[in-house]
Formats: sequence, C-alpha cells, structure tokens
Amino acid sequence: MSVDAKLVMKLRQATGAGIMDCKKALSENDGDFDKAAEYLQIKKKAKAAKKADRIAAEGTVQSYIHMGGKIGVLVEINCETDFAAKSEPFQELSRDIAMHIAAMSPTTVSTDEIDQQTIESQRAIFVAQVIEEGKPENIASRIVDGKITKWMKEGALLEQKFVKEPSKTIKEHLLAVSGDIGEKLSIRRFVRYELGEGLEKRQDNLADEVAATIAGG
Repeated sequence: MSVDAKLVMKLRQATGAGIMDCKKALSENDGDFDKAAEYLQIKKKAKAAKKADRIAAEGTVQSYIHMGGKIGVLVEINCETDFAAKSEPFQELSRDIAMHIAAMSPTTVSTDEIDQQTIESQRAIFVAQVIEEGKPENIASRIVDGKITKWMKEGALLEQKFVKEPSKTIKEHLLAVSGDIGEKLSIRRFVRYELGEGLEKRQDNLADEVAATIAGG
C-alpha cells in the first residue's frame, strides 16, 4: 500500500526508528499509526534480545554531581564497540542513568544482586510489622512475600521507573536504546555518594530535589 510521507516522518519522530523501518511498519499495519508504533517497539525488543549473549566490554564510566557537590554518582555502562560508546544516544543514556541513580537511590543494579542475608533481615522487619498490624496468620505469609517483592524491585536500578519517563522501567529504556544503537548495552555497576551520609544531621530530602531538577529539565 502507498504510505503517506508525512505519517512516516511523524512515526520516525515518535519512535526514533529509521525511515525505511517506519515505512515498512505503516505498510504492514494498513497505515495505522498506533499499531505501527507498537510493531516497531516489538521489533526493537526482539532485536535487543538477540544480542543478550554478546560480550559488551566497551562503554563509559559516567559521573554526575548534583546540588553543588552534595550528591555524586559514578556508573559503568557497557556496549560492544568504542564507536557506539562515543555516539550521542549512548552518551545521553549514560547521563540519564547517572542522574536517575542520584534521584532514586537504588541499592543494586538488579534484584539478583541482593544477597539472601539482606533479604531475610528485611523479611524479619516485615513480619514484625504484619504481626503488629494484627493481620491473620493465614494471610500474613502472603503479605510479607508481597512486601519483599516490592522492596526488591524498588531497590533494584533495572526495575525502577525511569525518572524522565515513568511509563517505562530502566530495563525497558535500556532495551529501547539498545535497539536504536544496534548493540547490547548493560549497566555493570554504580556507586552513589551523598554528603554526610551515615552521619547525624538535619534531614533534607536531596533525592526529591534531584528528581524535581531532572523532571524540570
């Protein structure tokens, strides 16, 4: 079918996909914009999934300092080639991830990195809370399991909602950029410092201020 060039450009602007890919997506979905956009997203995820076993040893260590030196982040993000590491999409991704870490204070990259001892310690806290609330014993275990699952996801960077685009997780954003760049991308490790962390001091919610700054930008 004949595809409207203006619709092709609109789809390209919305998805970042190539012109020929946009044209094909519209053609195979009878010119339906929403279906074509969904089609491209599925293709992008499938392309990224095929790269999962590749070795990504290039990349960058991105830094971010916020609040006049009150919060600092270092994060290592990997790709497959030095060429991709120098590209604007990869550099933008790295900056965004570093700012997200500053704002959302994740504790690990993924839930797999949370050790069993830490999980059991948190479980004990939740059990005590559930007992204090007087929940029936027959549902207490399920309540605690649900709290543990939520707690693990909230602390894992890949499972967190992306500050700049809350409709997707960091993992989903990473896969989307991977599809755009055409290489496997991964977040290897990070460290986040907050001035005076662990010391007794006046409590300011710096993370909220970081998130507000990012959203406003």
